[in-house]
Amino acid sequence: MEIVETLPPMHPGEVLREEFLEPLGLSAGRVAKACGVPRTRIERIASEEIGITGDTAARLARFFDTTAEFWLNLQVRYELATVENAAHAELAKITRFEATAAMKARPASSVEKKL
Repeated sequence: MEIVETLPPMHPGEVLREEFLEPLGLSAGRVAKACGVPRTRIERIASEEIGITGDTAARLARFFDTTAEFWLNLQVRYELATVENAAHAELAKITRFEATAAMKARPASSVEKKL
């Protein structure tokens, strides 16, 4: 039996700190000023105290010439991994929904048609 060790999820603040701030010699204050946000917001993200919002993602993307999706994907991956690690036993108790034949035969909803 192979034992798989899972790494703790990577907070987007770790990426901000390790891949952007430190290598580029940038302070949280400089990034915050350029992005038009409070210095404490960038400091708290970099110290992994808070996550990245859509607003902050758009601002960091503009400043670092990345995409907002890059920052938000880091945040979502972190949140999902955290939940899955913390609530693994609870999530395992949830029974998957099984569509009945009648439901499968129904017309597509307006949302499904747009997809």
